Amino acid sequence: MTARTLPLDDALYAYLLDVSLRETPLLAQLRAETQALPMARWQIAPEQGQFMALLVKLTGARRILEIGTFTGYSALVMAEAMGAGGQLVCCDLPGDYNAIAQRYWREAGLAERIDLRLAPALETLGALERDGQGEGFDLIFIDADKANYPHYLEHALRLTRRGGLILFDNTLWSGRVLEANPDSADTRAIQALNRALQGDARIDLSLLPLGDGLTLCRKR
Repeated sequence: MTARTLPLDDALYAYLLDVSLRETPLLAQLRAETQALPMARWQIAPEQGQFMALLVKLTGARRILEIGTFTGYSALVMAEAMGAGGQLVCCDLPGDYNAIAQRYWREAGLAERIDLRLAPALETLGALERDGQGEGFDLIFIDADKANYPHYLEHALRLTRRGGLILFDNTLWSGRVLEANPDSADTRAIQALNRALQGDARIDLSLLPLGDGLTLCRKR
């Protein structure tokens, strides 16, 4: 027995995947193709994707917003989990990887559920608010440029319904959150976000040591 989270060595992590991961062949193919890209580190872990799909089902989310989509793995797991009639709005910048995401969404038969908007995310979020979509989303997943995480939080709180979920990825940042005087603006932004969330009365909070750190915020 232990009173703290277990560290996962390679053998224990392999066991975790062996007894719990239910990744479809298409998702596994997408993950493998993504690993060949120079930005492969942007890919979420498969067990994190499965957990996010479970959150979508548990909350009954029908409208989801994703900030940072890359090759579309997380979008694919969430779009499938929310079922027919749901809508997922994805925010990302133009890049070669957009075509990979769209190809897999089409192959999965889920492209009609996903609205990919290619522009700086802060512009897209502002446009959604101006379009009257405040408090219109059930779940928001944020996995984009880290320096803007504090700004994404404020937009997400305006766009998420009461009782909805906001998820932040990379909140343990491979341990770099422990740096005393970080040179990186990304590291400083994640540190600032984590400290701000801890005392934010607008949310309920849990930071999970899943993947590179996944923070769950429930809007009160």
